[in-house]
Amino acid sequence: MSARRLALVAALVLVAGPAHADRMALWNIVHGACVPAQEKGEAMPPPCLEVAGATAVIKDRNGVAQLLAIPTARVTGIEDAAILKPDTPNYFAAGWAQRGLMRRYLPAAPEREGLVVSINSAYSRSQDQLHLHVDCLRADVKAALVGYAPHLDGQWRPMTEPLAGRKYWARRVDSPDLAGVDPFRLLADEMPDRGDMAHWTLAAVPLTFDGKPGFALLADRAELTAGGHAEDVADHDCGIVR
Repeated sequence: MSARRLALVAALVLVAGPAHADRMALWNIVHGACVPAQEKGEAMPPPCLEVAGATAVIKDRNGVAQLLAIPTARVTGIEDAAILKPDTPNYFAAGWAQRGLMRRYLPAAPEREGLVVSINSAYSRSQDQLHLHVDCLRADVKAALVGYAPHLDGQWRPMTEPLAGRKYWARRVDSPDLAGVDPFRLLADEMPDRGDMAHWTLAAVPLTFDGKPGFALLADRAELTAGGHAEDVADHDCGIVR
C-alpha cells in the first residue's frame, strides 16, 4: 500500500474516532489524497469524490448521502479571516454546485427545496478545516420555511417560528445558485451586533420567491450548552426522498 493510501486510511480512522483524535483529519484527506489524485489524473480514492476548482468534495461517513465541501486551501472555519477576503472563492456556491453527487447514494434525486448547505460554529465542530455540509433538509423544516417565505426580505430578521427547536435569524437571497452572493459576507457585513464570527452557524436553504428560485439564509449564535448548529436542520437519513 502506498504512503498516500496509508495516510488516507489513518485519517479516516481518526475521523471515525473521538472528536479530539485529530482535528486536522479532513485537511489530511483533502491535501493528502483528493488533490494529489486530481493533479495526477487518477481515480478519486474514497472518500474523495471530486475536486472542482478550489473545493474538494468527499462523502461524509455520517448520513445516507451527506457530502462535505472542503476548501483545498488551508481555511480553519467560519471564524477564519480568509473567508472574507475579496479574492476568496464562494464556498457556499461551490458546495451547492456539487449537490448532484448525492444522487450516487439515493434512490431518487432530491428536489431543489429538499436540500441544505450548512456550516457549524467554531464551538460545535470536530474539525479545524472549513467544511460545508451538503445534505437533505428535514421535512418539517422545509414545510415551515415554505410557509414562512412571504415574511422574508433582504434584511436579517429574527424568525418568529422555530426550526428544529431554534429561532434563527433569516433573510432572503434572490439567486438561483448563490453565484455572486456570499452568505459569509452577508452575515459579517449585515448581521446586527454579530460580534465574533466564531460563534455563528449558517445555512442556505433553497426556496421559491415570487415564482423564482432563491435561498433563505439562516443564522444562529451557537451556545455551548443549548445547541445552535445549522446542521440540525438537515436530515442525515434523507427521509424526504426515501
